[in-house]
Amino acid sequence: MSEQTGRPLRALVWNEGVHERNHDPADIGEYYPEGIHGAIAAGLRRLLPDAEVATATLDEPEHGLSEQVLERTDVVLWWGHVAHEAVDDAVVERVRRHVLGGMGLLVLHSGHYSKVFTRLLGTTCSLAWRNEGERELVWTVKPSHPITRGVPSPIVVPRQEMYGELFDIPDPDDLLFISSFAGGEVFRSGVTFTRGRGRIFYFSPGDQEYPVYNQPEIQQVLANGVRWAAPTDGERVVPDVTNPARGWFADGA
Repeated sequence: MSEQTGRPLRALVWNEGVHERNHDPADIGEYYPEGIHGAIAAGLRRLLPDAEVATATLDEPEHGLSEQVLERTDVVLWWGHVAHEAVDDAVVERVRRHVLGGMGLLVLHSGHYSKVFTRLLGTTCSLAWRNEGERELVWTVKPSHPITRGVPSPIVVPRQEMYGELFDIPDPDDLLFISSFAGGEVFRSGVTFTRGRGRIFYFSPGDQEYPVYNQPEIQQVLANGVRWAAPTDGERVVPDVTNPARGWFADGA
């Protein structure tokens, strides 16, 4: 239940669904039988039992991100990889507008290249990468933050795609996690931003080739992220220019 709105928190897990549809990799259905979005949603339902958790994919009308859906959504979790350009620009702008108005956004793994993330951040969001199934250690560097609460440090991810610096993002509001890899690279794997009235959390661990979203520690991070990113009130208004008349405020009035 949301303390601010008095109704259940509403989260929407969005995934392209392309890897699942194409059976790429061939065994993705074994560790993600309900898709990447299904695994993420299952973790949220377990850890946020009072929340309403829905899913949507690229091939749905309006990608499952209609105005009506977004109006009733508190937080969107976005997983993308091979179909960033297939996302309709009108839908991207719609999501962006809702984030600026106060909707929370969690961007996951290769979602760093999504249109909505790059447009909100204004940089390339490029990085170094190598996919050889290396061990990743996810180190907490801000234990006081709500997203890191109850999360072990480090989280050990046995096999994962390497993401490394330089990660071309603006300076984040908060740096929460830094990952180190067996190959020697490090990466700012958990960062937060504020855009307009909306809170954004980027978290990199989680790939289509490895069952990372089945790990309880990763699920805890995402559940914490949803709680943190949820709007602080029920109003959804994009900051805009105002033109108040002189004298609209008087001391002591």
